[in-house]
Amino acid sequence: MPLVHTAAALILFFLAIPVILIGLIISFGRLQSWLIENIGGAVGRTMLYFLKIRLQINDPYVKPNPVIYIINHSSTLDLFIILALKLKNVRYVAKYELLYNPLFFILGKATGQIFIRRQNSEKAVKTLQKAYAPILKNGYSLLIAPEGTRNQTGSLAIFKKGAFRMAMDLKYDIVPIYITGANRLCPGNSLRADSGTIKVDFGPPIDTRGWTTENLEANIEHIREEYIRRIKTSSPTNQD
Repeated sequence: MPLVHTAAALILFFLAIPVILIGLIISFGRLQSWLIENIGGAVGRTMLYFLKIRLQINDPYVKPNPVIYIINHSSTLDLFIILALKLKNVRYVAKYELLYNPLFFILGKATGQIFIRRQNSEKAVKTLQKAYAPILKNGYSLLIAPEGTRNQTGSLAIFKKGAFRMAMDLKYDIVPIYITGANRLCPGNSLRADSGTIKVDFGPPIDTRGWTTENLEANIEHIREEYIRRIKTSSPTNQD
């Protein structure tokens, strides 16, 4: 896909942000989740359609609500993939640096997203713990990339503990989302995307109620090993 098409798609994304903000203002914030799910979902799907990228989604499991979703993160396309999934009543845990963009700052704060400093694990944990009260009060699900940042190599980085500690503290199940093919079409920090198919598989919910500080690392590694297996063995059909 020519770079100009990718740039045009990004412009479309930024033009949609004021629409969401206006919706939040006129609804006095009551439509937060509806706007994130529906307007955000429409933006994500339109972006991928414009880029001629198809999503092959496999979601066979009935999920409890709320949950913590985790994803592998290796492409600029992941943002649009996540939006296109239209996850219900979800809030996103994102890097603090996004707040340096005024639009992301206003939109993120207005919609109750959570921003953490990845370089300082102690501050990141405190930020997450401060968010527990509104998360529990509103029954929000969360989506987190446990690698902490986009992995430009396409391989899987070490998982940070934040997402899994939150699951333990909140007594939420973890739902893995496996994204395959995004890095092939748009590697790393690239703004150029090729057309093709991306596969998205939902794993079965993982009950964390039996987790302890003693078995936390072993449980995290088990989940990471399953991601590695999926990335190696799963691929989208009808690749372009």
